[in-house]
Amino acid sequence: MREQRKRLIGVVTSDKMDKTAVVAVTTTKRHPKYGKVMRLSKKYKIHDENNECRIGDRVQIIESKPISREKRYALVSVLDRAK
Repeated sequence: MREQRKRLIGVVTSDKMDKTAVVAVTTTKRHPKYGKVMRLSKKYKIHDENNECRIGDRVQIIESKPISREKRYALVSVLDRAK
């Protein structure tokens, strides 16, 4: 049985590269000692074959085989377009 690949939702922060975009994924986590809810953000370089992402778009990405040195995720769909 094959494991499920990770699916994440984030916002495009850069689309300057060819067939690549940078997506910031924000998650929430409780502080282990104080219990305060913290917002953590991590950036992923994703494979965008048709250059359809624009800055500010909300996108869904999926884990994939390594495409280049830093690209390990690919674009699934654009959920919301930037205004």
